[in-house]
Amino acid sequence: MSVLKVIEILGNSTKSFEDAVQNIVNEASKSVKNIKSVYINDMQVCVKDNKISEYRVNAKVTFGIMQE
Repeated sequence: MSVLKVIEILGNSTKSFEDAVQNIVNEASKSVKNIKSVYINDMQVCVKDNKISEYRVNAKVTFGIMQE
């Protein structure tokens, strides 16, 4: 039997949505072990001078807390 936990994390990047998600994984993995998946809830961009200045991602990170 496995037990999983889900936490919600907001991430951002000036490069891309993919980079924003990778930033979430990089930061979460510093304190959370055994990450299984990342579910993207929402994606947004900030616009400055008619250009995208920042990519934002609201994600749920799932990780294992117990395995048999």
